[in-house]
Amino acid sequence: MTEPSEKALKTWVLVLTSVASLMVALDALVVTTALSTIRIDLGASIEALQWTMNAYNLSFAVLLLTGAALGDRLGRRRIFIAGLILFVAASAACALARSAGFLIAARAVQGAGAALVMPLAMALLSAAYPPQERGKALGIFSGLTGLALIAGPVLGGVVAEGIAWQWIFWINIPIGLVAIPLARSRIPESFGPAAAVDIPGVVLVTGAALGLVWGLMRGNNAGWTSPEVAAALVAGFLLAFAFVAWELRASAPMLPMRLFRSRAFSSGNAASFLYSASL
Repeated sequence: MTEPSEKALKTWVLVLTSVASLMVALDALVVTTALSTIRIDLGASIEALQWTMNAYNLSFAVLLLTGAALGDRLGRRRIFIAGLILFVAASAACALARSAGFLIAARAVQGAGAALVMPLAMALLSAAYPPQERGKALGIFSGLTGLALIAGPVLGGVVAEGIAWQWIFWINIPIGLVAIPLARSRIPESFGPAAAVDIPGVVLVTGAALGLVWGLMRGNNAGWTSPEVAAALVAGFLLAFAFVAWELRASAPMLPMRLFRSRAFSSGNAASFLYSASL
């Protein structure tokens, strides 16, 4: 591969993964300032409005590790594109929703698509750039994705007041329809370790994430000492411990525990945890 074409390839990967990441991050926040308009239009209750947010965040959190594992085994570009297709289709379903229940279901599917896009965007970016350039590329990627924190609520309010709340979701369609064929032609395929999908690991980590995220989301409304929240958090922690125990003995773990022996890996995860917790 010649130098100009290699540079162009890396630029395409950075642009496409950043656009996709920004799009899915925006949709985690863009509905916040449009909730009052959605409530009036769909006749939704306060609890239903909360679940238009929670459904997205729940499916995204629960399927995040699974999406990364599937990409490693089946092809990162392939699963990344599948996530984009799912996200765009769910966005259209959100825009066409005529009831709060349908909107919540579509938002859950949207979150599942986002869980395939986000981790594989970072994996594809890391595969495209050599170690000496990777930090800069990931910095640009993270900075653009972080714009969603600022732009999401503002954009949602502007669109809901100036046009209609459905356009919060319709805007994803042309972006996705351009990004999908470009990703197919401009992003090279890459794989992780050649190993079978760790089914027990997938089940355990999915259950752990579901319990923990459900408990955290329901804590304020149901009460932190309520049976629902306590049971969800306890089940989540127990399944998380079971996941770690299984990964230590699995022949092809989805998350090799030996990675945590690396100070850089452990420190990076700790920093990401504290960053997300503060947000």
